[in-house]
Amino acid sequence: MAPSSQYKFLRHAPRDGLSTAMLPSRWQKIHIDPWLTLFLILNALLGLTVLYSASAENTGLVAKQAMSFSLGLLVMFGMAQIPPKVYQAFALYFYLFSVMCLVAVKLFGEVRMGAQRWIDIPGAGSVQPSEFMKIAMPLMIAWFLSRHRLPPNFKQVFLSLLLIGIPFILIAEQPDLGTSLLILASGIFVLFLSGLPWKIILAAIAAAAAVIPIAWQFLLHDYQRQRVLTLINPAADALGTGWNIIQSETAIGSGGFMGKGYLLGTQSHLHFLPEGHTDFIIAAFSEEFGLIGIILLIVIYFAIIFRTFQISLNCFHNFGRLVAGAFGLSFFVYVFVNAGMVSGILPIVGVPLPFMSYGGTAIITLMATFGIVMSIHTHR
Repeated sequence: MAPSSQYKFLRHAPRDGLSTAMLPSRWQKIHIDPWLTLFLILNALLGLTVLYSASAENTGLVAKQAMSFSLGLLVMFGMAQIPPKVYQAFALYFYLFSVMCLVAVKLFGEVRMGAQRWIDIPGAGSVQPSEFMKIAMPLMIAWFLSRHRLPPNFKQVFLSLLLIGIPFILIAEQPDLGTSLLILASGIFVLFLSGLPWKIILAAIAAAAAVIPIAWQFLLHDYQRQRVLTLINPAADALGTGWNIIQSETAIGSGGFMGKGYLLGTQSHLHFLPEGHTDFIIAAFSEEFGLIGIILLIVIYFAIIFRTFQISLNCFHNFGRLVAGAFGLSFFVYVFVNAGMVSGILPIVGVPLPFMSYGGTAIITLMATFGIVMSIHTHR
């Protein structure tokens, strides 16, 4: 078959019904994945239900959270309309912009509660540039690696680690160790998915283990070291630094198998549980809905992560595959870190539970990442 006739066949095949399976569905035409959208909405509805109870039936907080999620849906839909090649083209510029914003925070950022994490924009409020980096980091590393053959060589790995390390240091110095570690993980995940040899992975783990004593002695702040010591023995200061973990574990354990019932949690309603509507909302949820509720929540989270991995595996270009996979793994880390610190197996680092904890910025950022995932899936 001549090349011209072959191209003509490919161009007219879907119209002639020879490849109807390749025709886009109604959902693909509007660039939305129905399953992922359904799981996200279910997660958000469950979060609003728990927030109403954990906030002592504060309808104002619930309304603000609902508005944030509605805005997040619009952001997700808008991001899904943009083809992945556009994200790939602008990844470097978005990364540089985010780094400059972090430098601006270092120079003249706003200080709150001893941390310098915000930039005050007159007439628009405060902005936390580290939220930008949650999106910019995976896009940047995926853009850099996808320009070369995979798996990456030593030079590409070194340059990738340099690109990851600059924002990590800037955010850790704010100080915001929790966010800096999450952003570090999001970049490392892209490297991992690019096909790193196991010898490099094991060498990196050994290097990280060697750095831990140095970081403990010279890099961590006093309050960060105290959080680790509190994790080991919270009863040593039960009325001080150990209060949060002890009350959280009490709330989780008192829920039992079926829970105490909706709006009947004592730890959150009597204000024993600190930050019951933000970082420790899963403890309030466990107290009222018990093990059954936790299993339901885990199933929803698993469905979101599984669907994101499906989209990553089905992607036909390296950039989209790396970005979607990194976002899925990052989402898993958010859930694991929050659940781990609330249950007493990880230090308290102030990481919110996705779509459950109160906070509009985190919701909008997460919805933006899933909008990019849907763009990768529906733009073929």
